[in-house]
Amino acid sequence: MIPTMYPQGEWIIENRRISPHNLRRGHLAIYTSPLDPSRTVCKRVIGLPGDVVCVDPTGKKAPSTEHVVVPKGHLWMSGDNAEMSIDSRDYGPVSMALVKGRQVARIWPPQRFTVFRSNFEYIHE
Repeated sequence: MIPTMYPQGEWIIENRRISPHNLRRGHLAIYTSPLDPSRTVCKRVIGLPGDVVCVDPTGKKAPSTEHVVVPKGHLWMSGDNAEMSIDSRDYGPVSMALVKGRQVARIWPPQRFTVFRSNFEYIHE
């Protein structure tokens, strides 16, 4: 999730009481990795059930013209560092059953205090 999150160590406030159905585009979701159930990962919600999403806008892992419809009960997730991220471009839509919560704020280090907000705009044509 670089540049949003850094590997040097940060303290984060998580909301683990949120229903996956209340997640919105742009939220930072915490979920069990579909590839390794022993790992918990954090990625940005890009698509909600019923959304049509571009599989890989960078064109690195799939043609940039390939689109999918996010199935009911699933989310499309993406890491902020697209070059290095393993996300829905690799494992497809994520079941809402894997979602544990969402990141609300970074509180440490103090100079990087941030409240994470959804900064995505949905384009409906």
